[in-house]
Amino acid sequence: MARAKLRTPTPADDLRTGADAPNPVWFKPVMFGFMLLGLAWIIVFYVSQGTLPIPDLQSWNILIGFGIAFVGFLMTTRWR
Repeated sequence: MARAKLRTPTPADDLRTGADAPNPVWFKPVMFGFMLLGLAWIIVFYVSQGTLPIPDLQSWNILIGFGIAFVGFLMTTRWR
């Protein structure tokens, strides 16, 4: 009997499943949206001299803006 020859997989055989799958269409706009929203939050806070976006939070508005932008930057680690 002849032995079955094992074939090594080629890049063409890659079905892009699991971690190698490309991101959905909405991923990039949401990622950049978070980064821009965080930047806009901080700019509005500085331009309004602390009266906007949420006056009761005072300087915590800066942390909120950086937090929103940080979510966008974290999303860049998953961008394919």
